Amino acid sequence: MHKVTRLFDFPYYQLEKFNLKKSLVSKKDGNWIFTSTQEYIDKANAISRGLLRLGVKPNDKIAVISLTNRTEWNIIDVGVLQLGAQNVPIYPTISEEDYAYVLNHSEAKYCFVSCNEVLNKVKAVRKDTPHLKEVYSFDDLSDCKSWNEVLTLGKDNSNQNEVENSKNAVKPEDLATLIYTSGTTGKPKGVMLSHNNLVSNAIESSERFPIEDGNTVSLSFLPLCHVYERMLIYLYQYRGVTIYYAEAMDKISDNLKEAKPHVMTAVPRLLEKVYDGIIAKGTQLTGIKKKLFFWAVELGLTYEPYGKNGWWYETKLKLARKLIFSKWKEALGGNLSLIASGSAALQPRLSRVFNAAEFGVMEGYGLTETSPVVSVNDMRKKGFKIGTVGKLIGNTEVKIAEDGEICVKGPQVMMGYYKDQEKTDAVIKDGYFHTGDIGEIDTNGFLKITDRKKEMFKTSGGKYVAPQLLENRFKQSRFIEQIMVVGEGEKMPAALIQPNFEFIKEWGNLHQLLLNNNDEIINNQKVIDRIQEEVDLANADFAKWEKVKQFRLTPEVWSIDGGHVTPTLKLKRKIIKEKYISLYNDIYGH
Repeated sequence: MHKVTRLFDFPYYQLEKFNLKKSLVSKKDGNWIFTSTQEYIDKANAISRGLLRLGVKPNDKIAVISLTNRTEWNIIDVGVLQLGAQNVPIYPTISEEDYAYVLNHSEAKYCFVSCNEVLNKVKAVRKDTPHLKEVYSFDDLSDCKSWNEVLTLGKDNSNQNEVENSKNAVKPEDLATLIYTSGTTGKPKGVMLSHNNLVSNAIESSERFPIEDGNTVSLSFLPLCHVYERMLIYLYQYRGVTIYYAEAMDKISDNLKEAKPHVMTAVPRLLEKVYDGIIAKGTQLTGIKKKLFFWAVELGLTYEPYGKNGWWYETKLKLARKLIFSKWKEALGGNLSLIASGSAALQPRLSRVFNAAEFGVMEGYGLTETSPVVSVNDMRKKGFKIGTVGKLIGNTEVKIAEDGEICVKGPQVMMGYYKDQEKTDAVIKDGYFHTGDIGEIDTNGFLKITDRKKEMFKTSGGKYVAPQLLENRFKQSRFIEQIMVVGEGEKMPAALIQPNFEFIKEWGNLHQLLLNNNDEIINNQKVIDRIQEEVDLANADFAKWEKVKQFRLTPEVWSIDGGHVTPTLKLKRKIIKEKYISLYNDIYGH
């Protein structure tokens, strides 16, 4: 059996073990197009041969910028890696200035783009990227070469022996990819990951995946330029999972019904939205149906795994699953039984209610610099504990520093930051990667993240405040879409809040308030008073010095394009504070 030690070994392993008719599935012009394992490998080899004819050498950098996940991404990935060259995926949504920075810093020779939107951004900076020889597009565009030209260039397989020689020369410890992290501050850093970093992580993480090999379907929509989804794509290939690529974020509910996946990955923000959507539907019910719906939700919110709540609870849960939760499952395709959640903290209430409904939401933890998984929950063998990120995966060691910082050692720790020894040395000390996260490991080996080291702040009274804990609690309110807790060096914590405008409009209609636009919403005293009630309710869970004493509402929706959040929806705290500095000053009387 083909041993997997480098990333391009995954499809060959899949061919020998599973030989799938449907390895990769993408939608084109309204139809799902299936690519078999064999066709995937054949096309990847054609790309390798074409790139050789274009003069690509080992260690050349090839950029891939795709607005959606698609089969072409994998084919390019394997085609590039087989030559000992590196695939540099770039977030499609970053600014033109960042496009230029990453293309120049990585010295990318060629660039593959998905569509017109991405092409226009690349074109805008083309004159500033001297290393870039050519751009190819996956979509057929009139003003760009098609990626098919590279496939055609590789049709003649007389140089396949060169491809084989290149493959044989690639070692597990060689650099495979540069992933530029969209930092919440400063220029993106190029994280260098080797073949072994990602291969080891996919294989170790797969031990936590309770699925049927060769007979499972996944839906993939988190961006492939992000290490989390990318590592899972390798894991899926290793376990013979058919990968359906969602068309877009707003098409997910349709795609779930069409693909009927058993597994998918999610970020908490998405699960929050799914939950809010389900609750909104429940609110529209009437009479006994509505009573039953909210009875099931209430029951779900107190869920504990492994029957800890006793037989009477389990009896009621069985009924709730039959009457209510089964309908939730149907709405998401009917088969979904495992959702891996990562990238940010998951509210325990969501973990409870989704697991009560048998969606198998398992939270994990990791960073780009750790390829990414450090730990993950697993329902089997008592490996699941709500409010934690699970137990460490195999071959991984964590030590908690004096100040509570989580430090990681293992085969998944990055090679370093590209062209930046100083920043590398600042985070890798004595073989341990210093994560910047604060946490603890309990007696049963479960890791718990308590906060970001960088985000904790002290009030002028010298008390520490952990903003993420507060924010997660406040976001449970349907009135609050986004919130940022502030107060570093100030006498008390306060918050900037982006209200849930859509929900508040509906709420306004019920209460005979005419709210035509966002400005009217944030200036309406009744709205402010109602949000104050939500704030008071959430504050009850926190110590006196942590409570949010004041808040101000912002008129805009916080978005990636607006610069409020990163592509993985983390708050850009410095920028949000700058944007709303007048509101901030108003709170503290500056």
